[in-house]
Amino acid sequence: MTLHLSPSRLEAIRAPSMLLALTEVPRAFGEYRALARASALADEVPAGDGHPVLVIPGFMAGDGSTAGLRSFLGDVGYDARAWALGRNFGPRSIGKEGEQLIARLEDIHDETGHTVSLVGWSLGGIMARIIAQRVPQCVRQIVTLGSPFAGSPRATNVWRAYEFLAGHRIDDPAAQMLLELGMQHPPVPTTALYSRADGVVAWQNCRQRASATTENVEVAGSHLGLCANPAVLRIVADRLAQPEGEWQPYAATA
Repeated sequence: MTLHLSPSRLEAIRAPSMLLALTEVPRAFGEYRALARASALADEVPAGDGHPVLVIPGFMAGDGSTAGLRSFLGDVGYDARAWALGRNFGPRSIGKEGEQLIARLEDIHDETGHTVSLVGWSLGGIMARIIAQRVPQCVRQIVTLGSPFAGSPRATNVWRAYEFLAGHRIDDPAAQMLLELGMQHPPVPTTALYSRADGVVAWQNCRQRASATTENVEVAGSHLGLCANPAVLRIVADRLAQPEGEWQPYAATA
């Protein structure tokens, strides 16, 4: 799907309704219950090649929130790594220039001798796109899960909480610079997953302009349950299984 959205139309995109937002927790609960069947799903996806995968949590979340996803990726055959930077409070956690997250990425790259795939959930996906712009030589590919990297950062139901906990306004020049970096066309193959039933962020802002190395893949589910959603796990495993340098768009199967 190729995007042709004018700046005015992007600005007009609004946050999801509060009614949809209120359904997030019960829907996510059902998706996390599905993690109990992840071991069976692991037998149905391509085996991993052992390359490192850095999993970046969403806003206010820490590595505990991605433990199930990382466990699944480890079972499939990847060297799944936690981000190890505590809870995600934006630049407070990664540094004003993203330097702490870049250091974590470079450490994994130097330790393993391999480029690193980045899987970022929500705000974590924006961060993945930012650091890939800074050190593309360390990155193999990016997969974002419900990450609103396009459009207005106010098209979410958590932007006020973000400003309070991150300690800066989203329209500060430094914040805008990072956001603009995340909006740029990625220097590595990138898959953006989004759900039209997302109750936290505007799904329209979680998509990118499609190209030979970028794609958008729609899933059904909640924002809070993306890391446990069986369809998401299957797609992430499919994307990571591609040989380096041979990236192809996702082909959905039954």
